[in-house]
Amino acid sequence: MPWRRPSSWPLPAALILVLAGFSANSLLCRAALGSDLADAASFSFLRLGGGALALLLLLHRGRSTLTGALHPGRALALAAYALTFSFAYRALTAGTGALLLFGAVQATLFGLALASGEQLTPRKGTGAALAFAGLLVLTLPSAHRPQAWAALLMLVAGAAWGAYTWLGRGSSRALVDTAAAFLGATALALGPLLLAGNRHLTPTGALLALASGTLASGATYALWYTVVPRLGAIRAAVAQLAVPPLTAAAGAAWLGEVPGAPWFLAAALTLGGIGLALTGASPEARREEAVPE
Repeated sequence: MPWRRPSSWPLPAALILVLAGFSANSLLCRAALGSDLADAASFSFLRLGGGALALLLLLHRGRSTLTGALHPGRALALAAYALTFSFAYRALTAGTGALLLFGAVQATLFGLALASGEQLTPRKGTGAALAFAGLLVLTLPSAHRPQAWAALLMLVAGAAWGAYTWLGRGSSRALVDTAAAFLGATALALGPLLLAGNRHLTPTGALLALASGTLASGATYALWYTVVPRLGAIRAAVAQLAVPPLTAAAGAAWLGEVPGAPWFLAAALTLGGIGLALTGASPEARREEAVPE
């Protein structure tokens, strides 16, 4: 059965699947890197390579090709994000990492959007402020002063992911563009893999990296590139703030725990802010706000 482009899916359904994939990716990275089941270079290479392989198989089923799809900027941004995130993650607490990562994503996408002329309406601005307040409520209690190099790498990861998202605004072939980006990023990740010392990869770590690459990264990022053109950069930035509370809830459920009161407050602020930012505009208006490449 050929690949069916999901660009015609209802936006809420596609966005929910994307956010679920992002959250699953966070849990898989935590399981592998946080438990020292894989070193950063090996995990990143397998994650990117697994994503590339899965997307190529989908392209083959859909009888699509990569002709003309190579975009060096997307490949570089994706590789920079995956590598710097993995190296920084091992040296940061979850709260500190999330605050730095998502703060950098917001700053990058807001800066690029405003510089390109996308309008920050009162509704979007208020929604963004509420959602970011939710991030602060969730992450600050567990945040600690990080090592400078790890903080810098996580900020670079956030900026790189923001750039990768920004470059998806004009994507008309989400699966093809994402597959090409993963192929290029895998090639770029080979150098750090060969140069890195103290490589450590367990079978479980390898499986987690491949799971992260094939489903939570590859397929999810392809779907993300169908969502971004319909949201615009600012709404895409705000929507991603749902990932930390979703990840925290999933982690608590896995451990059989009930989230504490700060999580409920953070979730209310974040989801309320996202809802405010994403509503109140017609699809035509959202398309006008998304600046094409």
